[in-house]
Amino acid sequence: MNRLLIVDGSNLLFQMFYGMPARIFNSQGKAIHGTLGFVGALLKIIRRVEPTHVVVLFDGEHENNRSLLNADYKANRIDYSEMPEEETPFSQFNDIYNALDFIGIKHSETTTCETDDVIASYAISYGKDMEIVISSFDSDFFQLITERVSVLRYRGEKTIICTPEYIKEKYGILPEQYTDFKSLTGDTADNIKGADKVGAKTAALLVNEFGTLENILKNAETIKKPAIKESIIRNAERLRTNYKLIKLENNVDIPFDIDELKYIYDGVTTSEVLKGINLR
Repeated sequence: MNRLLIVDGSNLLFQMFYGMPARIFNSQGKAIHGTLGFVGALLKIIRRVEPTHVVVLFDGEHENNRSLLNADYKANRIDYSEMPEEETPFSQFNDIYNALDFIGIKHSETTTCETDDVIASYAISYGKDMEIVISSFDSDFFQLITERVSVLRYRGEKTIICTPEYIKEKYGILPEQYTDFKSLTGDTADNIKGADKVGAKTAALLVNEFGTLENILKNAETIKKPAIKESIIRNAERLRTNYKLIKLENNVDIPFDIDELKYIYDGVTTSEVLKGINLR
């Protein structure tokens, strides 16, 4: 069966840029640790997944439409505009783009939406016809998991493939309930506040009892624990906004048709890639 590997490029770059044990410079004194880590990790992921199609997607620098729903959305992120560019992951974008071109992998940068939206559109568009593996540490992608769509969380030998069974075991819910669950608990990574007094266990119990967030809100008066009932009722508007922030749908244009993403790994190494783009 065909298998599409979708790589959350910005997520992987940030992971490698800040996760390498030290800054690494090439013979010309140029910092390359982010690029070195990115290429090495990407090739390991490819060897593990054995995809027939690959695309790498990056977040562009533009206004985030979700911030119109909630001004606090991702407001906790680092403000890189105050930092010298060479000290930021963005300084190595061009080298990574050159590396992807050398390897022969299609890549694109978003201009009007978040990478999450493009990845979701790919997964939903093609998830019934082929296997999809999303490489990212962004837990929002858990809502897209099906028997054919999985999420790979790269950590070298400790890499995890997240499946419906993984979600059930970890959270006690189904993947399609993850948006409802996360709306209740909030997401510190994206600066989304949930309902106070509602942690992961309580959220899972509510989702399993009522099915969806909307049903929880409509039937909030029947919730047995008074403190939980009061919190859900008081935070109803926020929880509905959370759902809109977290929910991923097939609602944006994709940059490449599936046939453009065909890929066959030819055994290229990280060292060969760096040499090929003059970074050694």
